[in-house]
Amino acid sequence: MAAARVHPSALIGDGVTLGADVVVGPGAVLLGPLTVGDRVWIGPQVVIGTPPEMGSRRQNAAWEGDLDHCGVEIGDDVVIRELSTIHQGSHRSTVIGTGSWLLNSVYVAHDCLVGAQVTLSAGVRVGGHVIIGEHTNVGMNAAVHQYRVIGAGSMVGMGSPVTHDLPPFAKAYGSPIRLHGLNSYVVNKLGVGPDAAAALADAYARGDFSLVGADTDPALADIVTWWRAQAPQRLIGSGSIT
Repeated sequence: MAAARVHPSALIGDGVTLGADVVVGPGAVLLGPLTVGDRVWIGPQVVIGTPPEMGSRRQNAAWEGDLDHCGVEIGDDVVIRELSTIHQGSHRSTVIGTGSWLLNSVYVAHDCLVGAQVTLSAGVRVGGHVIIGEHTNVGMNAAVHQYRVIGAGSMVGMGSPVTHDLPPFAKAYGSPIRLHGLNSYVVNKLGVGPDAAAALADAYARGDFSLVGADTDPALADIVTWWRAQAPQRLIGSGSIT
């Protein structure tokens, strides 16, 4: 594999590790602690690794080698488009999972865990401590409230304020945000059989997010286990907010 290609105008601070075939664009600022996987594309004016926006935390100058926070981890094959920013973690690393795309002007706050194959569309804002499951798509200019959990395979409509936790494969949009059924596209993409997919769609239409039955489907079992481990505290309702 080839070495990283870093534009001369980019700033690569102490404590930054770049994988193979990484591209770093003009004016990008990468501050440690930061680990970037292989084949990652980082666009112009991207800023990764500034301190958490928390009044109780010291605003360290990582560009001077002051590596006071918990770091950022970027998986392999991630694309981070121009003008996006990702903050350091305060008690755990901020993580962007393998194969994810952050489109232009995305903001990911401290301590967020973004799963694999996630798309955060242009202008998305993600508050601190948010957890986003794999295969999720968050629409343009949506805003996710801090501490919220978005289940794997969800679709969030553009401009929606995500103030509640979303179960896996939810299709949710509006202001206030409401559930609008199952994201059948991802369910089918994961290889779920038609009978199981229909049962899941029917359960969601009734506001039943227990996922009983889905936990035995080989394509869904790991996602169901992951979701239950998150112990969501503020679950969205069907057709209205709870």
